[in-house]
Amino acid sequence: MTLRSLPSVDRLLQTDEAIQWISTFGRSLTVRAIRETLNATRQSMQDGDLLPTEEKLLEESRKKLEIWTTLTLRPVINATGVIIHTNLGRSPLSQAAREALSEVAQGYNTLEYDLARGKRGKREQHCEDWLQQLSGAEAALVVNNNASAVLLALTALAKRKPVLISRSQLIEIGGGFRIPDVMRQSGAKLVEVGTTNRTHLSDFEAAIEERTGLILQAHHSNFKIVGFTTEPSLSELVDLGKRNGIPVMHDLGSGALLDTAQFGLGHEPTVQESITDGADIVAFSGDKLLGGPQAGILVGKKAIIDKLRKHPLARAIRPDKLCLTALAITLLHYLKDQALEKIPIWWMISTPQDQLKKRVHRWINHLGFGEMMENQSTVGGGSLPEETLPTWTLALPVKKPNAFSRHLRQGTYPIITRIEGNRVVLDPRTVLPEQEQDLLNSLLDQLKKEK
Repeated sequence: MTLRSLPSVDRLLQTDEAIQWISTFGRSLTVRAIRETLNATRQSMQDGDLLPTEEKLLEESRKKLEIWTTLTLRPVINATGVIIHTNLGRSPLSQAAREALSEVAQGYNTLEYDLARGKRGKREQHCEDWLQQLSGAEAALVVNNNASAVLLALTALAKRKPVLISRSQLIEIGGGFRIPDVMRQSGAKLVEVGTTNRTHLSDFEAAIEERTGLILQAHHSNFKIVGFTTEPSLSELVDLGKRNGIPVMHDLGSGALLDTAQFGLGHEPTVQESITDGADIVAFSGDKLLGGPQAGILVGKKAIIDKLRKHPLARAIRPDKLCLTALAITLLHYLKDQALEKIPIWWMISTPQDQLKKRVHRWINHLGFGEMMENQSTVGGGSLPEETLPTWTLALPVKKPNAFSRHLRQGTYPIITRIEGNRVVLDPRTVLPEQEQDLLNSLLDQLKKEK
């Protein structure tokens, strides 16, 4: 067979399959898929391969179309036991937040419209009052993530001015985000204070100069320094700042509004504590321990928040309607004392061991296979480093755990597991109740293939 035997693009476009693809995928993608398939076939034939059938050419074209049009951002079942899983979208939203998102996304909304006055409103109105009530702060501002919040504060308050920070707090979080890099981008001048393991209040006092623009404390959100260590408290830095007329900022990161110690975890500093200690401005995330959407939240003194609000950068990093909707509903759960029941990460954290054990037992009975194993869940998301929660997990002693886990990831509803020893392990703590049946169905299907 020669290259001339290859059907043309036009010939394949006239087949019933291609006509259906044009209706489903559009003409331009269909033409592109067929053309690329023919080009690849032409090259392979020049290398000695035989002429494929028309059916084979159409099949290869169809595969290309499916790959090109499959969403890469997809829902998954998180069975890893990592509650705030950064790679899996961090905190899942509450049912009420998801419903509100659907309603707001379906049409027009009151993003910047005041219904009472019948005039233009401000998007800040949707969350600011509730953030003030929950934190005790004078004012609040929402931006698109905590990195943006820190960048805005440094730019607006300390551009071309020295910013004092303990050397032990020059942190890097996931994705290579580093405090020193953000400072450089903001135009602030980084002034490292103290040593890696020990920083005293006197080190800050000695570093203050006439042009010092800000004192910054960054929470150790994803690591611990132990042993011969010391750092001045936030309240001590606030007193120092007041004596010298320098604002103090707390980059809190995790955004806890509840005390994690009540659930057997270490105490994570809360937003309310930072405000009570007198911080002029506090920055934290919306999608970590707050349990809401990705957002950067700034709370603090009204004069400072107003200054940030008016800065040109604030518009570039402002949140959209979907972020504000989900955040508002999440805050409402806290206001109504419903966080433990409504916000997924909090009922995951607070779920008793006996309930987890019952879920695993039910899974084993349904599957007719597997073992119950005592284990540990982690909070994750750069919060509470090395802190774990006791749990019960389902352990599947399959022949090829890596292949089994890979097949689960590649299923219609991907399941993310962990492997310990020669077992595939699934933690019920992070499996949402509405996902349980899909999880069991996928496990049954895969176990049948193993036999």
